[in-house]
Parts: sequence; structure tokens; C-alpha cells
Amino acid sequence: MTYLLTVEGVYAGYNPDLNILQGVNFNIAPGELVAVIGPNGAGKSTLAKTIFGLLKPNQGKIIFKGENISGLKSNQIVPKGMCYVPQVANVFPSLSVEENLEMGAFISSGSIKQRKNNIYELFPILAERRRQAAGTLSGGERQMLAMGRALMLDPDLLLLDEPSAALSPILVDNVFKQIQSINQQGKAIILVEQNAKKALLMAHRGYVLESGRDRFCGKGEELLHDPKVAALYLGTKFTR
Repeated sequence: MTYLLTVEGVYAGYNPDLNILQGVNFNIAPGELVAVIGPNGAGKSTLAKTIFGLLKPNQGKIIFKGENISGLKSNQIVPKGMCYVPQVANVFPSLSVEENLEMGAFISSGSIKQRKNNIYELFPILAERRRQAAGTLSGGERQMLAMGRALMLDPDLLLLDEPSAALSPILVDNVFKQIQSINQQGKAIILVEQNAKKALLMAHRGYVLESGRDRFCGKGEELLHDPKVAALYLGTKFTR
């Protein structure tokens, strides 16, 4: 299989002398939705930031679309077809919804109008709120706007870091439906998520991180039904 992204034996952290990631291996194919789960402190967000160039690997390789991007900064990675939606501070609160989307297309040379219309079709609530300041949106609406802004560049790979954090159950369901819809349109998605059950139910495959290592990997529902995964990371035996 030809992978869109491959992470090979990556060590990385916020201090050169202290690695959070301890030789992580990871891959994702074009159009695939892969969930990354694990306990707090396992290195999930660190992995996403390292892939996107916000952290530099101390060891190992990151290959994207056949090119070694290890050590490149995020502004060098974005034009290659990858976008990242952080958990917090992911919109410009003083700008309108429409202005936020336009900011997402800052390096685009194509038609911004058509891309905005595509986002409005995907997230109709954003069309209704297009003149509204992003800072006045609900938590779920802000997540949709953050994803929409990232999609303005039509990336091949979208990294989502804890999109359901601090959302109510109803908003979580809505955001997850939108993520699935984005994936069904052909976008590869790395979903770093605290809501392990929902993420694995939706994902084609999943990785379970523990202490900076990829301890388990497999199809989403298979991981849900794996007794070891359920006992260690899901709290109890899985039930739908």
C-alpha cells in the first residue's frame, strides 16, 4: 500500500533532552480516517504537532507524499497539502466567520469565493453566521469554523487535535458527523481524540499510544473489542 504519510521511529518533545514520543511509528493512506487515542500524557497531541512541524523530531523520519519533511516548519508544510486544527485558539475571535475563512486561504491562488461556498455547503450554520464575530459562536460552531478554515486550502491531509474537547454531548455528535462527512468527501484525517469510543467507531483504523509509544494498531472496531485496549484505555468492556 502507498501511504500518504509515514512516521518512522520518531522521538520528539518540548525539550531536546526529554522526548515525549519514544520511537512512534504511524501511517495513513489517502482518504483514510485514522484515530489516535490513549491516556493523558501519552503523546497524542505531541505526535500531531510533530507531524505538522510545530515540534522538530529529535530522531526518526516523517514522510509526506513521498518527501521527507522531518524538521520542516509548519509554514513550509502547509503548501505541500497538510493543515492542522489545534484544540484551542483555533479561530480569530474578533474577525467574522467569513473573514476567518478568507484567512484560511491566505496562500491560495484559486477562487476564494467558490471555496467559501463549498465550506458553507458543508457547514450550513456558518453560512447563517457569516457576518457574525467568531468569538460569539458556540463551542461547536467554532470547531466547525476552525475545520472550515483549514479546508479552504483543500488539503490532502487534515490533522484534528481533540475537536470534541469541552463540548456538550449534543455538540460532540454534531462535530463528529461533520468530521465523517469531510472524510467521505475523500479527505484523509488524523483524529487525535479523547472520546476514544466515538473516534474508533468512526475511524478506519486506530492507534493507541502509551508513554509515547504506539502500543496497539488496528481497525477501529477491532480495537474497541480488544479486551486489552478496553481495560487499559476505555475503562470497561465496550458496548455499543
